[in-house]
Amino acid sequence: MHFADITTIPAAMAVFKIWILGTFAFVLAMAWTPILTHFLYKYKIGIKIKENSVDGRKAPIYHGLHKDKSGTPSMGGALIWATVLFLAVFAHFFTPFFDAKIITRLDFLSRSQTWLPLFALVSAAILGAFDDIFSAKGWGSNKGGGIRFLFRFGWLFLIAILGALWFYFKLDFHAIHIPGVGDLAIGWWYIPFFVFVVLATAFSSNETDGLDGLNGGILLIAFAAFGAIAFTQSKIDLAAFCAVICGSLLAFLWFNIYPARFFMGDTGSISLGATLAVVAMLTNSVLVLPIICLVYVIESLSVIVQLTSKKLFGRKIFLSTPIHHHFEAKGWPETKITMRAWILTGVTAGIGLIIGILGMGK
Repeated sequence: MHFADITTIPAAMAVFKIWILGTFAFVLAMAWTPILTHFLYKYKIGIKIKENSVDGRKAPIYHGLHKDKSGTPSMGGALIWATVLFLAVFAHFFTPFFDAKIITRLDFLSRSQTWLPLFALVSAAILGAFDDIFSAKGWGSNKGGGIRFLFRFGWLFLIAILGALWFYFKLDFHAIHIPGVGDLAIGWWYIPFFVFVVLATAFSSNETDGLDGLNGGILLIAFAAFGAIAFTQSKIDLAAFCAVICGSLLAFLWFNIYPARFFMGDTGSISLGATLAVVAMLTNSVLVLPIICLVYVIESLSVIVQLTSKKLFGRKIFLSTPIHHHFEAKGWPETKITMRAWILTGVTAGIGLIIGILGMGK
């Protein structure tokens, strides 16, 4: 176990690197937001409020609550992943041309720490972007437009399996760290476990992205928490990567809080969920992921319980799912639901951060 000592000059420089990259990401994302919004409005990449739920049945409550948002631009998550990709590429390929060490040290793209999360972010974002565009234009084989679930699942599964194989064979990950106890070797079972974590987090993030600012705030807190864990493990490039995502998310939230100027869309929710899972695996802190993202667990469980009850007993448990729509249907203002979810995530992230750091693995 190795904690970063921030009183040393190298550690102080690492803190500066993380801070300046996060700030750059925020400023850059804010600067090119008008370009993105112009594109989304010009080409009418807006959401269509679906009338059916995931099981194909009518969803009048959900449609009634959100019909006024129809046409609001989607695919706003591109603001986040495009900013991260640009800064990663720019810092890696252009900073070496500068003589000043303070600039050359801003490179945070490294094979051991950030290649995999960046791959997950961009590859899943491409899938989400296609789905957002197809949904907005009414293209695709789904009723009302969009890519079929099986195709989206297959794409994400491929991303997850490639990451799992790389972790297992290249990085020699074969154990899960239990905070305060130690590593539990699971051998080749690490591969399906990795795939499950990536898929579950990606789809949970996608399900939670249903209210203005809701998922953006949760992801901001979660990436900040895992960035702190990465820093204490001296994974400075990974901590900087999380900081860049946080800076981009802050800019996104500036325009996404109620009333939202644009929505995250699948290109943001799916990609950031998958990336968060990879970061959790890379820091060997995956068991604190459901603690930090407890809201994700609650949201997904509400959907599972609802579908199971309707299938087995022919009746609903909740007025609408995911559960944030249930609270909406009960009369809670959208902003109240969002703020309470942020507060809950702040509390659980603090708990998860303490458990993750004090019970840290290698």
